[in-house]
Amino acid sequence: MTNPFENKDGLYYVLKNDEGQYSLWPHFIDIPNGWEIVFGQADLLACQDYIETNWKDLIPNSVKKEVIEAPM
Repeated sequence: MTNPFENKDGLYYVLKNDEGQYSLWPHFIDIPNGWEIVFGQADLLACQDYIETNWKDLIPNSVKKEVIEAPM
C-alpha cells in the first residue's frame, strides 16, 4: 500500500486548526479533533496550491499572541 498522503491520484481536503496551521488530508480518513475543512475535496495539486496561496505566516497563533503580550 502506498502512503495515502502522497497519492497523486487521490482526493484530499485542506484542514486548518486554531493555531492557523494547515494540513493536507486524505478524504477517506476521519478529520482529527481541532481541525476544520477549509478546502476540498480536490486533487493533490489543487490542495497543495491552496495551502501555498493561503498559508503565508507559519508562526502559530499562540506564539504570535505571546509575542504581542510580552513586556518590552
